[in-house]
Amino acid sequence: MSEELSFRIPVELRYDTCDPYAVRLTFHLPGDAPVTWAFGRELLVDGVGRPCGEGDVRVAPVDPDTLGEVLIRLQVGSDQALFRSSTAPLVAFLDRTDKLVPLGQEGALADFDAHLDDALDRILAEQSAG
Repeated sequence: MSEELSFRIPVELRYDTCDPYAVRLTFHLPGDAPVTWAFGRELLVDGVGRPCGEGDVRVAPVDPDTLGEVLIRLQVGSDQALFRSSTAPLVAFLDRTDKLVPLGQEGALADFDAHLDDALDRILAEQSAG
């Protein structure tokens, strides 16, 4: 038996130049602590136009011909959440991240290598907590 629920929930998409390769999606379910997923910014960039991703995070346009909406699927084991968003706000968000750190220039940040271990520890801690 499959349980499917569909409802609107607040979702926050964040980008931090201290971790320039990743974006963070935090969703807030009523009565529960917020849940944050970190995944590659490039996955979101590519997924707006074509199906992308393997494993826990997959991003794909609903209709590749119109590019009006994007699906983001997060999965842990047999549990999954599927988010549907208009493409325009995602593209606007990605444009803002590109102004901060142009795609492909992430490694050029002077302090990035110094903080790589901290960033990875933070990502792993967020995933363990979620």
